[in-house]
Amino acid sequence: MSTWTEDQPIVSIKNVRKAFGTLEVLKGVSMDIMKGEVVCIIGPSGSGKSTLIRCVNALNDIQGGSITVEGQEVHTENLDKLALRKKVGMVFQQYNLFPHKTALENIMMAPVKVLREDKADVKERARELLKKVRLYDKEDSYPGELSGGQQQRVAIARSLAMRPDVMLFDEVTAALDPETVKEVLVTIKDLAADGMTCILVTHEMGFARELADHIYFTDRGVIVEHGPPDTFFDNAKDPRTKEFLDQIL
Repeated sequence: MSTWTEDQPIVSIKNVRKAFGTLEVLKGVSMDIMKGEVVCIIGPSGSGKSTLIRCVNALNDIQGGSITVEGQEVHTENLDKLALRKKVGMVFQQYNLFPHKTALENIMMAPVKVLREDKADVKERARELLKKVRLYDKEDSYPGELSGGQQQRVAIARSLAMRPDVMLFDEVTAALDPETVKEVLVTIKDLAADGMTCILVTHEMGFARELADHIYFTDRGVIVEHGPPDTFFDNAKDPRTKEFLDQIL
């Protein structure tokens, strides 16, 4: 039984190693995230960012180290994946909505089918979530009738329908047109303002500076540098961090 309390990290990553065959993607990564914190992970392609957050909700296994969520070890043989996925929601670059289901139906599916919750209660919650992501008038729309940004916001609402304590966002704006990026970022900002713990892999540096409590820069499977946004962006110490920031800012 977990004895986690809110003065301890809600997510604790300790010396995590992950390899795909002979390629070591994570080489001993550690970070602690407190409840209500917004953490942004940035870095070049192939630096292990997405792999790391996929390890947090057990989409990827690990070869060494440990990850706990609310004090519960994630990578154990007897892991209850459903219990973990209720605690940890994840939104991907691709929206993965069911094309033959409306926005409302997409949001309702997991709580009704997986958690066996009452359909009427879930419907009410799904409508509230559509309001939260500013799509209250789109409940009967199918994914094909929505813009990329709108589909991504439905995907966020769908993840929130499981009532998670932590939200993982993996490059959620990468596939969007520039004009729809902002509406998704505003939605995430609202969640953070409500106190949701958020871990984001992102290349939106302005957003990271504005929203994050802490920024981690990864390169070649290790955390090169980390710190609060002002320190990180204005006083980066490591040459690799400086070079990366010079290229993208």
